[in-house]
Amino acid sequence: MSSIAIFGLDFTSAPSIRKPITCAVCELRVTTLRIQACLSFAQFDAFEQFLQRPGPWLLACDFPFGQPQKLINNLGWPFAWPDYVATVHAMGKALFNQTMISYSRKRLAGDKLHLRLADKLAGAISPMMMYRVPVGKMFFEGAPRLLRSGVSVLPCYPQPDTRVVVEGYPAIVARRWLGRRSYKSDERARQTLEQRQARIELLDAICSDALDAAYGVRIDLTEDMRQRLIDDPRADQLDAVLCAIQAAWAYHQRSQNYGIPPGFEADGWIVDPLLLQLHKASRSKK
Repeated sequence: MSSIAIFGLDFTSAPSIRKPITCAVCELRVTTLRIQACLSFAQFDAFEQFLQRPGPWLLACDFPFGQPQKLINNLGWPFAWPDYVATVHAMGKALFNQTMISYSRKRLAGDKLHLRLADKLAGAISPMMMYRVPVGKMFFEGAPRLLRSGVSVLPCYPQPDTRVVVEGYPAIVARRWLGRRSYKSDERARQTLEQRQARIELLDAICSDALDAAYGVRIDLTEDMRQRLIDDPRADQLDAVLCAIQAAWAYHQRSQNYGIPPGFEADGWIVDPLLLQLHKASRSKK
């Protein structure tokens, strides 16, 4: 195949016109990732329709596909991903929120919000988090929709389908060049010139040879698209592009299970060369 459609998705648990789900539409031709457009889904219906696009394509989504196995075991949920995701969906939003908050309140300090191994390696927050950055709500809204769509969800639910979805985490890409510097904010009062400068520096990095060295791809984008990514203080479009970079890397690893190590079928895995490297290093020490 000379090229394949690659998508990167910046997700939200409550899409709206002001804060939509944002999708970077790209084409990967050998090692060149061309950023073609950024789509906005102000409603979940639009996201669900997008998932029905005929394949082949590969999509990286910025939300946790699974929950920590410790939580699954303690709540008595089914172990297999499709079964416990169906259980969560059947609970409904209110009961799910109540269940997660109540569970955390009953735990001792330091053991309230569990982490998956991928979260620990990535420096990500717990997929149980229901406030501030409510990735637990993102899981509730996102994972059941992936399950219902019939796509191949890796590594949780592989299917004989050319529509392939993996879990991304744009912060890993950004931190490679920015460290912990902030480059975005959803709150207008917290949007700064320093964040804009950080976005410029990040774009300079991913448009340089440094991206090829780290991810094995080169970015091709128009000056207009580059300016749009700089001018978006929430960085929803930029985060979607960073997810697309991870998706492109994963596609090049498809003969090695898309860069996903074995054993994470229940809780999921974030695709990124750094995580794979850290996982291999931790295994070699045992």
